[in-house]
Amino acid sequence: VQLQASGGGLVQAGGSLRLSCAASGRTFSSYVLGWFRQAPGKEREFVIGISWSGSSTYYADSVKGRFTISRNNAKNTVYLQMNSLKPEDTAVYYCAATKGSSWSPDDVDYWGKGTQVTVSS
Repeated sequence: VQLQASGGGLVQAGGSLRLSCAASGRTFSSYVLGWFRQAPGKEREFVIGISWSGSSTYYADSVKGRFTISRNNAKNTVYLQMNSLKPEDTAVYYCAATKGSSWSPDDVDYWGKGTQVTVSS
């Protein structure tokens, strides 16, 4: 099972980035997919998630109104659109798959390798 994230990079404050996470090795029909991030010296934190059907989405307060998530189940891919980026959004972003609903890092079943997002001021 692999989660392959891509799309990170360097952007100025106020700019946008789109991350993608492609899942392979199994069908993630029963999994909620989402993103976590970890800034230097800080713990990994939940950012955003989406149910299998796409009918339910989950957001950390810090990204509401700026980040959106979508998924294409035919491609086993989830997308994170990040707008109005701030320097405090700088972190390594990790794609994750879980059957739970707590959005605790301890409950994540599968992790992807991180992708760096850097927002300059």
